[in-house]
Amino acid sequence: MYLEIVSPEATLFAGEVNSVTVPGINGEFQMLNDHAPIVSLLQKGKVIVDGDITIEEEYENKFTKNAKGKTVLSIISGTVEMKDNKIIVLAD
Repeated sequence: MYLEIVSPEATLFAGEVNSVTVPGINGEFQMLNDHAPIVSLLQKGKVIVDGDITIEEEYENKFTKNAKGKTVLSIISGTVEMKDNKIIVLAD
């Protein structure tokens, strides 16, 4: 599935991933391939991306790796939309 992570400054990441976990306002949830369409508000927490991804050098400082080797972006708030195997995360 395809993931875009967009901040007010720029598109931080765009590419194919295996799964994405986000901090929804009603709790953390994960989206996999062929997930049902969803739109949700996000709260402060971590967006966790599973997949062999490459972050552009100018945005590498915004991301970390967790103990399981997944890529992590800390956010304050945002929204997420999943439709037709495309996820768009608008993150602050």
